Amino acid sequence: MKLHFLFLASFAMTAHAQIYKCTADGKVTYSQTPCERGNEKVLPVPDAPAASPASGRELERVRRAGAQLEKERTARETAQERSDARADRAVASRRQRCDKLRLQAKWAEEDARRAQPQAQEAARLKARRAADRIAVECPA
Repeated sequence: MKLHFLFLASFAMTAHAQIYKCTADGKVTYSQTPCERGNEKVLPVPDAPAASPASGRELERVRRAGAQLEKERTARETAQERSDARADRAVASRRQRCDKLRLQAKWAEEDARRAQPQAQEAARLKARRAADRIAVECPA
């Protein structure tokens, strides 16, 4: 029985919240506790307005719109991630191809330096063509 009374008393205290307007030395302060000094005026706290049926429908409409926007954002992010992954793969493939061409050009240059005098012109031509291929496909 005492517990029931304490519960109701605590509920009643929170339901009747008051705001105190205190004026002391020309300064105005607002508090939830009574003033320690100066003039005190209790300001009534108005009750919350009743919920209208239209506000519930509006809230549901806003929630549906928010869910739709979230779905669209997720779809855009997924598409962007796929596009980024494709671009990353293309860059990696191009880098690998350029590295391969540079290696072939290096080998062709080495072959030109080591070539016998009669095969040296053909080896130089091969090295020049490898360098031209790099210049076209892999500009610095």
